[in-house]
Amino acid sequence: MNSLSPPTPPAPKRRSLAETTVEEMTTRIRSGVYRPGEKLPTEPQFMSELGVSRTVVREAVSRLQAAGLVETRHGIGTFVLDAPRANILDMGTVLTIRDVLAMLEIRISLETEAAALAAIRRDDAQVVEMQKAIDDFGADVDAGGSGIDADFRFHIQIALATGNHYFEKVFRSLGTGTIPRARFDTTRITPELTPSYLHRANREHQAVADAIARRDPESARAAMRMHLSNSRERLRAAADIPE
Repeated sequence: MNSLSPPTPPAPKRRSLAETTVEEMTTRIRSGVYRPGEKLPTEPQFMSELGVSRTVVREAVSRLQAAGLVETRHGIGTFVLDAPRANILDMGTVLTIRDVLAMLEIRISLETEAAALAAIRRDDAQVVEMQKAIDDFGADVDAGGSGIDADFRFHIQIALATGNHYFEKVFRSLGTGTIPRARFDTTRITPELTPSYLHRANREHQAVADAIARRDPESARAAMRMHLSNSRERLRAAADIPE
């Protein structure tokens, strides 16, 4: 009599080679393995050491350049720059999925309280703008878009509704960079980023807006925490990154 074999566990989800390469290079720069003013290894050296293609190395270096961590001097090589003294919330330094996860933790701590304050202080016009952002998000997703701009507008409207201009200043500094699909091609991480997935996220927006509209700070706080925590957990699980 044949016994039933246990089901084969699903293969772990893998991040893209470019993502892991960026993360490794960034870690080496931030930890001082590559110091300011030093020349990075050549493309062939990175290819051999990290086991990746030239295309992957070039994409990683391009991201590091965009973040202001390195500069390429044509004909000479790529050099590590001095650590920027810019605003600590400069989203140019958010390079990896781990960075986005860390920034989502900051957003959870800030935006849960912002939602509660918005529920207390909002005016009717601000509620209308929140609903418009939600409706625009859904329409953009239905049209095949990502809803990023409407997503950001929704959260900015909550910041404005707090009546505290520092919330708005912080959120504008963060910009769209903490929205994972604005920072990365997340479809390469998970095939689950479908219209259904995005509409689910927008229903979470609606729960926050409804609580703010009825002036219920505790429900607004809880709904925002659930929304951002869900976003963080979905990204963490999709990228197979442990807590």
